[in-house]
Amino acid sequence: MKILVINPGSTSTKIAVYENCNCLWKYGINHPAQEINTFLRVSDQTEYRIKYILELLEEKGSSLDSFAGIVGRGGMLNPLVGGTYLVDENLVRILQNPPGGEHASNLGGIIAYYLGQKTKVPVYIVDPVSVDEMEPVARLSGLPELPRLSQSHALNMKAVARKVANRLEKAYDEVNLIVAHLGGGISVTPHRRGKMIDVNNANNEGPYSVERCGTLPSAQLVKLCYSGKYTEQEMRAKILKEGGLFAYLGTKDAQEVEKRMKNGDSYASLILEGLCYQVAKEIGAMATVLLGEVDQIVLTGGLAHSDFITREITRRVSFIAQVIVIPGEEEMEALALGALRVLNGEEEALTYTY
Repeated sequence: MKILVINPGSTSTKIAVYENCNCLWKYGINHPAQEINTFLRVSDQTEYRIKYILELLEEKGSSLDSFAGIVGRGGMLNPLVGGTYLVDENLVRILQNPPGGEHASNLGGIIAYYLGQKTKVPVYIVDPVSVDEMEPVARLSGLPELPRLSQSHALNMKAVARKVANRLEKAYDEVNLIVAHLGGGISVTPHRRGKMIDVNNANNEGPYSVERCGTLPSAQLVKLCYSGKYTEQEMRAKILKEGGLFAYLGTKDAQEVEKRMKNGDSYASLILEGLCYQVAKEIGAMATVLLGEVDQIVLTGGLAHSDFITREITRRVSFIAQVIVIPGEEEMEALALGALRVLNGEEEALTYTY
């Protein structure tokens, strides 16, 4: 059973072909910024990207007729439960005018839909960033106007959670896990019986990362916002792109920070240790959400390739549960397996009605 996987980025489109669980090939199509910038809206890029995808498939000798299904990266949708969603006309219309804003990931379902129309095969998206399975108590922030929102690396975190459950010889909905995705943003979430019942919003809560501030002292933040030094846009940039390791050390490269540490830079050592310290604190907090009933703690994402980072986090949290490291982010595999579960009849495809 062959599946076509489509994962659009801001200036690239990743394509992969899977046969059941096995990747036959994958390739990244690069789109020059000067070409992408000619489109007013993200959805306007649909035909442009489809042209390159069809050319690549022809070059690889992969006919659209050979696929049992097509799956694309989910977009910036309204809050929804996790799972594999059937892409229909309604979902395409919403992705073209996404409630969560313009983002390249919105193209995943749109492109997959139009390719699927050519051969009448089912088309899906899987676990978009707007997956929201939080309990009501987890939404409370202390200020009614500012409810806590669920935005996370749901696709990768749910995929690795299923892998760990399988290693434990259990189903995903039979285990309690804490999964920490360590990347440009950091998401830490407790999975209770197949649901992500809480999560720090990686854009504005939780540990600082290589470029994001995470949770900040609120009174000091308000004072800084009204200091007259920064515009709203500049403050947003400081929080999302110029915080964390970058703010302290001027680099977003964790490997570079580790090199500085090995060369005796005690300040670099302190800042990287601080990242690990905050991740461990967040994991500890999420253990209380699960009432201490944690089968395993999982560290994943790009930073999980670092022995120093995973060792420092493990040192602080291993008293809670065994820690397992699954580094990287296998988005293409996660998308393919999400579609495969539906095609194999293991799960039912959901319909987006939000």
